Amino acid sequence: QVQLVESGGGLVQAGGSLRLSCAPSGRTFSTASMGWFRQAHGKEREFVAAISWSGGHTYYADSVKGRFTISRDNAKNTVYLQMNSLKPEDTAVYYCAAHWDYYRHYVPRGRSEYAYWGQGTQVTVSS
Repeated sequence: QVQLVESGGGLVQAGGSLRLSCAPSGRTFSTASMGWFRQAHGKEREFVAAISWSGGHTYYADSVKGRFTISRDNAKNTVYLQMNSLKPEDTAVYYCAAHWDYYRHYVPRGRSEYAYWGQGTQVTVSS
């Protein structure tokens, strides 16, 4: 059974940084395509960033490009989302997502492209 556990959320002032972590279990992490999504109160869940299972390809939403960085450490079975220059509009519940069986360089960006989801971690950015 696949489980995804996020950590690293919290309260931070605008301009600050946070690093989210997600550690999937139950399947081989090194072949999992990984993504981060977020859902603000009253809004749809939206794509934030994703990384191919090869690790060589990433993709970002325009709203976070240049501020957020997704990375993975296969030795630690963990994917990270480094968030810098945080803004109040980044406030949301952040979800980790995983999917297996894609081409090694493919970067899935749609919600329907992921079969497994974590429970989410709250990120609150104060102004």
